[in-house]
Amino acid sequence: MSRLFGTDGVRGEANITLMPELAYRLGRAATLYFGKKVTKQPRILIGRDTRISGQLFETALAAGICSAGGVAIVIGIIPTPAIAYLARKLKATAGIVISASHNPFQDNGIKFFGGDGYKLPDAVEDELESIVHRLETKDDMERPTGEKIGRIEYRNDLVNQYIDYLCTSCEEHFDGMKIVLDCANGAAYEAMPKILRRLGAKLKVIHALPNGVNINDGCGSTHMESLQKAVLENHADFGIAHDGDADRCLCVDEKGQIIDGDHILIMCATEMMKEGRLKDNTVVTTVMSNIGFHQALKTAGGRAEITKVGDRYVLENMLANGYNLGGEQSGHIIFTDYGTTGDGLLTALQVLCSLKRSGKKASELTSLMTTYPQLLVNVRVATKDGWEENTVIQEAISQGNAELGASGRILVRPSGTEPLIRVMAEGPDQAQLDVICNRIADVIKKEQG
Repeated sequence: MSRLFGTDGVRGEANITLMPELAYRLGRAATLYFGKKVTKQPRILIGRDTRISGQLFETALAAGICSAGGVAIVIGIIPTPAIAYLARKLKATAGIVISASHNPFQDNGIKFFGGDGYKLPDAVEDELESIVHRLETKDDMERPTGEKIGRIEYRNDLVNQYIDYLCTSCEEHFDGMKIVLDCANGAAYEAMPKILRRLGAKLKVIHALPNGVNINDGCGSTHMESLQKAVLENHADFGIAHDGDADRCLCVDEKGQIIDGDHILIMCATEMMKEGRLKDNTVVTTVMSNIGFHQALKTAGGRAEITKVGDRYVLENMLANGYNLGGEQSGHIIFTDYGTTGDGLLTALQVLCSLKRSGKKASELTSLMTTYPQLLVNVRVATKDGWEENTVIQEAISQGNAELGASGRILVRPSGTEPLIRVMAEGPDQAQLDVICNRIADVIKKEQG
């Protein structure tokens, strides 16, 4: 039996592979599990993004929580990192987010935070999964009755506490700065415009009219073209793009050039090192970081710790070693001085603060790092199992690495959230990368279905 939890919670196509019945059992299981750790009635926060299926799963989760005697605090549409912040601030028993992040609207997901604001470790997810399977086969677990049945509290005002926190965490005001903001028709569509306007920015907002089906649709951090165009057309100083649940952030400079997670890490690391705020002059990143990132960080006097892909693995390394800056090329950036998880809104504010203090144009900070060509091909497969042992696939990868030599690299890995195997090639020659990457992708498609 495959594991229920992926790298970022439970995901699937809404009402097809991710069912409300499972959401009910997850809510019930979480209350039963976390309820053992508290002496009072467990209080579990629920937030969601703007997908049409969000209310379906919100209702099912709340019912599951109530059936186990918990209090479901339903907050409504809110950025994922806000649930992490509020769970900690309000001393909740746990937090749940209903979102499939950057995936299309048909998908949805359910992920958990502990009362400390951190994502759950694998061991806890395994315990929740065990309870879910027990509930599925024979639900003989506790069912409170009478006055002990749980209840639902609706608290759409709580997002304001998160907005206030982000504003107070920002040491600069952005008076006179012209900023374009792309909300991806997602969870940041109300919070981030309020924050930037409160901090004085002259703001142009795009893709902030969610209708349940347009989340991430040709917009946000996975589709940067409209933001680049808007920055140039409005002669803006800066552009910000979030994904559907707003735990990531990518940016655009005044020339329309994309500032990805690697660039953001270099910008912030350089400033933090100058101010003596970067623990051990170390940045934690993943195997996907560009070669140019490592060169720029070394030139600036820093070093990198490298983990496998996934912001949870970046955070694990940071917490184990006391590092305070880490993230991914995709825009998941973690500042442990301010938060417990990747936060796209916080990241945007930190980059804007660095830009404001530098007195430079964004393109001058972009030039801190030279990006090597990097090609990523996603191969949809029937199964992600067994590719590592497939000799035909491994021979294709070895051949590609031999052709690139010391000046490049190939990274093949399965997606943690979709039926995909990702092939990434990096090196100085884009045409060569195209040939090598697509050749490997064709082999994987043939071998894995």
